[in-house]
Amino acid sequence: MLTKEEVVKVATLARISLTEAEVEKFQHDLSMVLDYVAELNQVAVDGVEEVSQVTGLVNVQRDDVPVVFEDLTVITSQAPELKDGYYKVKAIL
Repeated sequence: MLTKEEVVKVATLARISLTEAEVEKFQHDLSMVLDYVAELNQVAVDGVEEVSQVTGLVNVQRDDVPVVFEDLTVITSQAPELKDGYYKVKAIL
């Protein structure tokens, strides 16, 4: 079981202030977490391949390729308002 000093040290490193009751609670709770991790460390994983993701997808993003539009009127015709060939929007100050 973790000591009160260890819990206070972890709280100090995390910049968390704890009351005495919280120190006692976390002393128990953190000890349970560490006991579970110790239990997991006993599992034999020799020969088990590491898995970082399970879908098999390598890259689901499209290539970032610039697209040149020959006729910008198709795009600009959808704008609510234009001024000198630019989109006109309200100021956001």
